[in-house]
Amino acid sequence: MSKLQQYLSKNSFRGKLIQKQVEVELGLIVVIPVHDEEELITSVTSLQNCIAVECAVEVIVIFNAPENSVSGVINKNKTASIQLQDWYSKLKNPKFQLFCIEENELPKKHAGVGLARKIGMDEAVRRFESVGNEDGVIVCFDADSKCETDYLVEIEKHFKQNTKTSACSIHFEHPTNGEEFAPEVYRGIYYYELHLRYYKNGIAYANLPYAFHTIGSSMAVRVNAYCEQGGMNRRKAGEDFYFLQKFIDVGSLSELQSTTVIPSPRFSHRVPFGTGRAIQEMIDNKREIEKSYAFESFEILKACFANVAHRFENDIEVHPYLLNFLSSKVWESKLAEIRRQSVSKERFEKRFFQWFNAFQVLKFVHFLRDHYFQNEALSSEVPKLLNGFGIKVDRDLLEQLRKLDAN
Repeated sequence: MSKLQQYLSKNSFRGKLIQKQVEVELGLIVVIPVHDEEELITSVTSLQNCIAVECAVEVIVIFNAPENSVSGVINKNKTASIQLQDWYSKLKNPKFQLFCIEENELPKKHAGVGLARKIGMDEAVRRFESVGNEDGVIVCFDADSKCETDYLVEIEKHFKQNTKTSACSIHFEHPTNGEEFAPEVYRGIYYYELHLRYYKNGIAYANLPYAFHTIGSSMAVRVNAYCEQGGMNRRKAGEDFYFLQKFIDVGSLSELQSTTVIPSPRFSHRVPFGTGRAIQEMIDNKREIEKSYAFESFEILKACFANVAHRFENDIEVHPYLLNFLSSKVWESKLAEIRRQSVSKERFEKRFFQWFNAFQVLKFVHFLRDHYFQNEALSSEVPKLLNGFGIKVDRDLLEQLRKLDAN
């Protein structure tokens, strides 16, 4: 039994959903979760307009809703499915296959974007397994996103050239001006993306191994690695963060900067956190979108974890803020455990950061915010970060961070 078959027998949420025979040359499958959407055809057209790749491509769209949903949501899903299939029926491209799956009665306890992604990604595993392709790539996209025309080509090239990468985070840029949305939405997304890039680069400044964006609409994974790591989780939000964390932990996540995903800046009430929720809260005056963590927090992170490998054999002083966060008992107990499990400085450092992982770091940053350094204006903190990298502030702050991320 192959790894893919083993995974499906143990972890698949559904049985076989797509009956159509798989193209032997199948190499990329794009999975799109859809819930209460209206602009889906625009996003799928963006994919269909991509430069042709060498392999065959499939797009699996998962229309989803929890059981006992209001009829309006289910009807919108069904209408969108009919419209999309009608649009697709007019295409004549055998190397671009599209499939619609309707899951409008998902268990209420687990229904959400994580489970929808999982159903689609698991079906992608089944499709690749049927043609014996354990090196195929599953791409995650969103129903309100667009992409550059070289998107599929660059994903295909990235995994061919980077043979040791299991998954990748793909460069993204929200639209920050235009006529489609109200000015306050563009203003909000400008600051929200600035916050995302500020935090990611703050982690890089602190020399921590978690400096990756974890955006659900901007990631891809090899199918064999997907199965090895237990597949997608069923979280209602933050599924992308926890999913990519698995590949960060084993050191096999890379960045794809040669193409761009264009996520929507629109607001949303459908998830408890993330881009759409942040914009909604900003519009409702519940969030100070122009503020983020004080730069001092990243300075503390840098000081706390500057000599992790040396702690394998030496008792180095621990920063008091870190001890206040963990307690001396937890710190000493965990450090002793990791030492016992390690045979070298390198193994110790790897195990240490698998324990004090990206989620722990985020919790620590929130602890610092709540007890020592209140949130400050991004307009003052981003320049401090850039100066910390030795970069002169000479243009728009978001533009500078985008350029920093793209290098």
